[in-house]
Amino acid sequence: MLDDLDRRLLRYWQAEPSLSTGELAERCGMTQGKAARRIARLRDRGILGEVEAIVDWAALGYTVEVSLRVTLDKTQGNAFDAFLAAAREVPEVIEAQTFLGRVDARLSVIARDMTHYQSIYRSRILTLPHIADIEALMHVARIKDAHGLPI
Repeated sequence: MLDDLDRRLLRYWQAEPSLSTGELAERCGMTQGKAARRIARLRDRGILGEVEAIVDWAALGYTVEVSLRVTLDKTQGNAFDAFLAAAREVPEVIEAQTFLGRVDARLSVIARDMTHYQSIYRSRILTLPHIADIEALMHVARIKDAHGLPI
């Protein structure tokens, strides 16, 4: 699986994603070529995905975030697929998850303010197919937002 050098590379990159391959190599005690080959191998194995920018939605004026817990009417076989396909098309839905249990899905929705959220909820969310029940949970504070793994 992963050896100590792979883990060290991932630890440093998780801590500082802006590091160049040369900086990573130096911190890990290896050559830049060796670091590049290891990174390529981690990508090929699906362990390391693409580097992406994390946008601060609040800084762009999206000050409301709501989690919607959704129970679907599963009397039709395609309920999950149809619901998720439609939810992906709502630009303000920034995350969608599915579950086993009483709740079938959770959507994270962002909005500029409550008026904007109400508009999204009425015109985009409530029109999603196969919804049997929906519960809104207003986000108050993000206490922990860790993206790194304890490698």
